[in-house]
Amino acid sequence: MTVIESQSSSPAALLRAAAVVVLIAVGIFLPRLLRATSVVYSTLTTIAIFAVMCYGVDIVLSYLGEVSLGHTLFWAVGGYTAANLSVKYGLNGWSTAVVTIVLCIIGAGFLGAVTLRTREFVFSLVTYAAAVVAYEIAFNWDAIGGSDGIVGISALKLPFGFAAYVGGTQEELWPVAFALLLLTLAFIGRFRRSRLGTTALMVQMNPALAASLGVDPRKVRLAVFVISAPITGLAGWLYAYQRAYVGPDMFETYFLVMMLTAVVVVGRRVLVGPLTGTAILIAQQNLLSLGGDWNKIILGSVLALVLIFWPAGLIGLFRRFGKART
Repeated sequence: MTVIESQSSSPAALLRAAAVVVLIAVGIFLPRLLRATSVVYSTLTTIAIFAVMCYGVDIVLSYLGEVSLGHTLFWAVGGYTAANLSVKYGLNGWSTAVVTIVLCIIGAGFLGAVTLRTREFVFSLVTYAAAVVAYEIAFNWDAIGGSDGIVGISALKLPFGFAAYVGGTQEELWPVAFALLLLTLAFIGRFRRSRLGTTALMVQMNPALAASLGVDPRKVRLAVFVISAPITGLAGWLYAYQRAYVGPDMFETYFLVMMLTAVVVVGRRVLVGPLTGTAILIAQQNLLSLGGDWNKIILGSVLALVLIFWPAGLIGLFRRFGKART
C-alpha cells in the first residue's frame, strides 16, 4: 500500500516541481521578453500584488461559499501598517510585514467570530459594513493619516544580516512581488490539499454530513476566514511601498470589484484562476487603457456579465463547449 501511494504521489510531486521551475523562469525572463521598460515592470508588479490580494478573497469564496465584501479592510490594514511604521518609526520591511500579519489575524478573528454566525447576503452586508466603518476611521483619524493619507513612504528595505535588499524602483520591487506571489501560490496549493481545505469544502457542500462526522462548521469557517486575511493584508503592505503613499482610497469599491472579478472570471477553486483574471484586467488597464472611468466601467461590466451568463467562469464555459463537441 505504501509503495502504491508513493508511486502515485511521485508524478504529482514532479509535476509541482516542474511548475515551480516554470514559474521561476517566467519571473526571470518575462520582463526581458517584454522589453523590460518601466511600464512593463510596473504592470507585472501590480499584477503580482493584486493577484495576491485576490487570493485572500478566493479562499473565502471558493471554500466557504461566502462573498466577503470586507477584504478591503485587510488590504488597507497592510498599507496603513507599512506606511505608519516605516514613516514614523523607521521600521524595515520585515517588521512591518510581521505586524501586518498579526493585525490581520486579530482583526479577522474578531470580525469572523461575529460575522460567520450569519450566512450569504447577511454575511456580505456585515463585512461590507465593517469596511465602511474602517474607512470612516481612516478618513477622520489624523493619527494614522486622516483624509490626506501618508505620503513619502521610504523604499522597501529587507535586511538579510550582512546586507539589505532595497526596492526603490518598479524593477527592484518586481522580484519581491514575484516572490510574494510564489509563496502565496505555494500556500494556496498546500491549503487545497490540507485537512482544513478539504473539511471546509465539505462544510460548504454538505454541512449535515460534516456535522455528523463531528466537525464544528463554525470553527472551520473561522479558521479559513482568519488565514485569508493576512494574504490580502500582505498585498496591501507591498502596494504601499510600490506607490509610496496610502490613503482612504484603499477602501475604494474599485479594489473590491477587482478582487471579486479576478476570482470569478476564470472560475472558483482554480489555483491560477485569480492570477489569470488579474493579469487580464491589469493588462487591459495598463496597456490598453481607455481612461480611468472607462476602465472602471469595463471592470464592473465584466463582473456582471460573468455572474449573469457564465457563473462558473471561463473554465465552466470551456467545459460546456467540450461536452457539446463530444
